[in-house]
Amino acid sequence: MTIRYVQPRPSSIVAALYTLRDLGVDLAILHGPSGCSFKHARLLEEDGIRVLTTSLDDKEFIFGGQRLLEDVLHYAEERFAPKKIAVVGTCVSMIIGEDMHEAIAASGITTPAIAVSIHAGFRENIDGVIAVLEPAAAVGWLSSEELERQKMILAAANATERARGAACKTYIAPSRGDLKHVVASELLALAHSGKRGMAVMNAKKETAYMFADELLALHDVAPDADITYVANLEPRGLPKVRGDAASILSQMENAGVKPELLGALDEYGENGAAIAAKIAKVLPDFLMLAGVPHAIAPEALAGITVFSVTNGPRQVAPLKEQGHARVIVEIDLHPKTLGVHEIVESEFGAVLRSVT
Repeated sequence: MTIRYVQPRPSSIVAALYTLRDLGVDLAILHGPSGCSFKHARLLEEDGIRVLTTSLDDKEFIFGGQRLLEDVLHYAEERFAPKKIAVVGTCVSMIIGEDMHEAIAASGITTPAIAVSIHAGFRENIDGVIAVLEPAAAVGWLSSEELERQKMILAAANATERARGAACKTYIAPSRGDLKHVVASELLALAHSGKRGMAVMNAKKETAYMFADELLALHDVAPDADITYVANLEPRGLPKVRGDAASILSQMENAGVKPELLGALDEYGENGAAIAAKIAKVLPDFLMLAGVPHAIAPEALAGITVFSVTNGPRQVAPLKEQGHARVIVEIDLHPKTLGVHEIVESEFGAVLRSVT
């Protein structure tokens, strides 16, 4: 028997919720037990989408919960007056065969609404994304061209994770990475040495609100250094993704960093080849990669001193094995970048600014 991995992996239900947020859906109803996806549902309520639950219990497990879902749909429309509603399936609703489309139709609500048929029994969380995008495209919430683009970049992100990311092994022990003050001193010494450097942000969506600070901090402490700045802030993607990219770029430019744009915030998985080509053109002696460093194949980094910044503790060991000299982890990055509209100071950025 071949075991793919035994470590916990992202949930397809949670991926569906994040995708609904990116689409501009302002209210989602989880059709399942009250504790399903509790942590992420609470966090997402700070980020522009209200998440309700039908709170199914053992009675509904046996007799069904369609009437309860209809009641929650009514409540949601009357109480919150949302612009768009999505009903999101869970393991329970899928197992007992709930017809969420029928519940939406029978409820009589007038708010535009879709049903997302998903559960947590998928090994790949991108199934949750596609489960949202397909019905959203069917009702005109995004174009067929954008749907196909999303499927392509999702496949690329999945391939990157399997090849060099946290899904590349059956089990990867988590690590906090190298000591930030040690890495900061080494990076600053190289920046002041006169050697050519490059700082690349290849971040996933809203995580860029903190990963951008890594670049700003390097510029703050070495404004005259020979460093080329690059960021994946091109204006493509779902509504929130485009808005975040424009906001972060404006803030970076106002802070004195005008990065070359390479890729969009949802293209982090497929952006490796383009970044590799840019590295080959610049020929840096040292390189800082912030966000998703493993998107770049190891052969593109040969002979370069690489400092990587990730928010994945299980990403440290693979990056070290791929030849990255230093790897640091922004362990609390994701909660700090939900619901924000301003660049958030990173822990490594703060340490780097403190080094003299």
